Amino acid sequence: MGENIYIFMVVALGVLAITDLVVGVSNDAVNFLNSAIGSKAISFRTIMIVASIGIAFGAMSSSGMMEVARKGIFNPGEFVFEEIMFIFMAVMITDILLLDFFNTLGMPTSTTVSIVFELLGASVAISLIKIADTQGGFSDLATYINTDKAAEIIFGILLSVFIAFSIGALVQFISRALISFNYMTRSKWVESVFGGLAISAIVYFILVKGLKSAALFDGVLSEFVATQPLAFLAGNFVFWTLASYIVASLLKWNIYRIVIGFGTFALAMAFAGNDLVNFIGVPIAALQSYQDWSASGIAPTEFNMRGLAAAVQTPTMLLLLSGAVMVITLWFSSKAKGVVKTSVDLARQDEGDERFQPNYLSRQIVKFSIVAFENISKVIPSSIRSQIDKQFVLPQTYVPKSKTQEQPAFDLVRASVNLMVASVLISIATSMKLPLSTTYVTFMVAMGTSLADRAWGAESAVYRVAGVLNVIGGWFFTALSAFVAAAIIAYLLFIGKFVSLVLMLIAAAAILLRNYISHNKKTKEIKAEDSLRRAESSSIQGVIEESATNIANVVKRSNRIYSNSIQGLSKHDLDFLKKNKKQSKKLANEIEGLRNDTFYFIKNLDEAHVGASNFYINIMGYLTDMSQSLEYIGKVSYNHVNNNHKKLKYNQIKELKEIDIALEKIFNSTQKAFEDRSFEQVGTVLNSREELYDMVSQKINQQVSRTRTEESSPKNTTLYFSLLLESKDLITAMMNLLEQYYAEHDSSVAPATIEKK
Repeated sequence: MGENIYIFMVVALGVLAITDLVVGVSNDAVNFLNSAIGSKAISFRTIMIVASIGIAFGAMSSSGMMEVARKGIFNPGEFVFEEIMFIFMAVMITDILLLDFFNTLGMPTSTTVSIVFELLGASVAISLIKIADTQGGFSDLATYINTDKAAEIIFGILLSVFIAFSIGALVQFISRALISFNYMTRSKWVESVFGGLAISAIVYFILVKGLKSAALFDGVLSEFVATQPLAFLAGNFVFWTLASYIVASLLKWNIYRIVIGFGTFALAMAFAGNDLVNFIGVPIAALQSYQDWSASGIAPTEFNMRGLAAAVQTPTMLLLLSGAVMVITLWFSSKAKGVVKTSVDLARQDEGDERFQPNYLSRQIVKFSIVAFENISKVIPSSIRSQIDKQFVLPQTYVPKSKTQEQPAFDLVRASVNLMVASVLISIATSMKLPLSTTYVTFMVAMGTSLADRAWGAESAVYRVAGVLNVIGGWFFTALSAFVAAAIIAYLLFIGKFVSLVLMLIAAAAILLRNYISHNKKTKEIKAEDSLRRAESSSIQGVIEESATNIANVVKRSNRIYSNSIQGLSKHDLDFLKKNKKQSKKLANEIEGLRNDTFYFIKNLDEAHVGASNFYINIMGYLTDMSQSLEYIGKVSYNHVNNNHKKLKYNQIKELKEIDIALEKIFNSTQKAFEDRSFEQVGTVLNSREELYDMVSQKINQQVSRTRTEESSPKNTTLYFSLLLESKDLITAMMNLLEQYYAEHDSSVAPATIEKK
């Protein structure tokens, strides 16, 4: 039975390795996809093919085992086989759950940092158990743990964040000041020099970072690159500049697109060649540990693991299989697209929906930056400042409303700089043997270049800074949570042995399944028919047709939210009211998103259809009034029950349900009218306005009488009056909307009717 447990653990680690590859690629895809996808330099299909080839090539060229998994964090000679297996199991379970958590949030994090701190946490936990058994002191921890390596990695994290952001911003500022946004009108030699610099940097990156351990790189070339890097770079620069000029002049190829394609391949290859071991390094170390132990005939609690200190090559077949899993994940993972979207959204040039809300720190940073920028600007001569400002002026091009979503987030110059700077920084760090996270460097370079490109304007700066702070905070949360979670799991495994292992694996599978179901549900909700659509037409008739769908959806959801509020109050059901409150908030946010789009809607209107703007603005105003009433009704209903106040009286609930029934008829009729585009029915709905008003007024009068004679609860009275008044406001807003719609539709179709007659 003893050996069977470890066979089970090795098999479980193999399954965990495959799962880890999937969640790891979903996270790290942002490293090599964001520049190409954000700039739309090449088609999405081509980007994926180039990245897939890069991953496959990187997997084949990766022949080194990740030493950190074997001996970088802990001293293997101080542990026995059983303890090492518990450490490895704790690391893999934690890694999968942690990376999947970040992928579900759509936040990029570092697989390198997560694996390192998981190893550190698990090995510290087992070490402390050993120290306690031997009655040693806390100082003995240094015997088991490589503390210098851990400190070096933490320092590398902090340094890489600052350097990547600063260098990215500086290089982008210089590039934009020299090339401007009108880069396509520049001379071919400017494009060629830029291409020469960028491709040279990327080639150096491929050789130093991507192929450093490949057999084909051994020999004279590797020695020359290592000993004469400046001569190698200079030769490359001359060669690639001339090649770029010939290609741009004779073949009319766009050098920026070539740089982006080449850079995407390079980063994808380096990711597979180096970060691959973050996912399979620990399981392979466990497999080889098991092979050493099983051949020894020694008990698992006595077999010393000093053999892990020896360098062992990774089996080629395992690398190929891992590369195949990574490529498949890249093509099919919706979470990978979510992580890439976060990075692209934070770096895009234009305004739009902001995913992150501003916080105190982001506001203070923006205020400080504005003051600092104004002070620096005073030092620079106005003539130079004016010349620089001209280079940063965006060319004004008319883009139809229907095409705005298809526009690139940023241009080819910025995408090229992103790839070039990230390549250079990772190459330098690798050659100096400094610990560096590919995720941190690529993300912070992208943020630095977007800042230098003035993408973070007054309209978006606080949101973008808040987003960057959230991501950076997530990185440090990765380190802390990886350490703590791995330590706890390692301790539980050591205490509970096989029982703990089975329970941990079942819990991990359940959590992954739940996250998968939750992610799919959210994705479907985003694509649901009930979600609101932005107006794209420029005429009143077009906006009437488009907004009819939105109104039908708002009315349908309003009906549900209002009814659920009354139902939740009648049952005093807190969970039901909480869910309903979230739904009302969600509706309000969607309508707010449509209102935020008003600027772009008006900007894209044809001169002949400016009147459509008034109609659109009024419709948005009435929809906002409706959502605010519903949000207030949902909030006060939830608060009343949450605060454990008395239930509403039978008569109060009965009267509210009467209003609900009457409103439901109106909501259903309105929804049907707009879904069928049968706008004549709107007139019938409008005729019931006075009847509804009278009903609500009657209920108010009845409650006034009750309050004077029998009502004893001030909270109930306040809630009931609030519900009635907001119901009245809701009816008013909906009737105003219908009236506006009915009048505009009537006038817009009248001329056509006359012509037909």
